[in-house]
Order: sequence, then structure tokens, then C-alpha cells
Amino acid sequence: MTMKERLYASMICWEGWQFVAVSSRKGVCYIDLCGTPLAELSRELHSTVVPDDYHNVSILQELREYLAGQRRSFESPFYTQGTPFQRSVWGAVLEIPYGETCSYGDIAAAIGRPLAARAVGGAVSANPLPIIIPCHRVIGKNGKLVGFGGGLALKERLLALEQGSLDL
Repeated sequence: MTMKERLYASMICWEGWQFVAVSSRKGVCYIDLCGTPLAELSRELHSTVVPDDYHNVSILQELREYLAGQRRSFESPFYTQGTPFQRSVWGAVLEIPYGETCSYGDIAAAIGRPLAARAVGGAVSANPLPIIIPCHRVIGKNGKLVGFGGGLALKERLLALEQGSLDL
């Protein structure tokens, strides 16, 4: 039996939502938007997840700054595990400017796979680092908000924050 990597989790609350930032020694590896209990996160991530703000000091500060409208991008080290296709989609999502949106089809075109909008949707939904990899900026081709792991109300709130229409 192989030893699982220990992961460190910290909770952050914002306007009634609870997020959990999870990191390893390599950096932030998962953001949970639903305030999932650590025992359940341990099962989902196949690792021991323990509460530990020490390992998350920089990402917690950056998330707080972002949620206060004082930060537009993240500098804390992070890493993702995914297929080459997923990683290319997440890279394209990282390029969406703060306060702007683009469609799944736009991302498919950006990665050279213009007919793969549906597959892009699958990769976006598998994003382990929402907010950091800003999948809330991805919308339907008709301009409507669709799909988001934290729910559409949170997606709408994050976009409002970035577009300056959130009363802070």
C-alpha cells in the first residue's frame, strides 16, 4: 500500500458561502466551493486532508483580497492534475481577463479545437481550482450563465464582483 500525500485545508467564508482551500507542499491543488467537510474531501481527493492554515497563508490572503475586490489574479503556487486536453482548457480559462467572460466555443477555438465546445464544458466542470482558474468567467454561447460547481448564484456574484457592480 502506498502512502497518500497529506493535504492541508483552510476554510474561508464570504457572504454566506464557505470555500475550502486545499494545498500540499507543492501548492494549492483544490478549491471546494461548497464547504465540504474534511472527511468527505479526504475521500474525494484520496488523501488525508487536515485543517492547517499555516500551509495556506498566502492563498488565504489572496482569496480574501480577491473577494474584497482588491486582487485580480493569483500568485500563490498551484498545481493541477488532469488530461492534456483538460490542462489546455484550464490554461485558456486562465487567459480570460478579469471582469470579462467568454463562451465554451470561444475556448474551444482558442485551443485549436473549434468543434469541441461540449468537451470544453466537461473540462471546465472538472477544474480543481475554481476562482484561481476562473471558470466562473465561462458562459454559454447565448451569453447566459450556465453550469458552475458553486451554483449559478455564486457565479453571478463573482462576475458582479469583478465587473464592479457588487456593493462592497
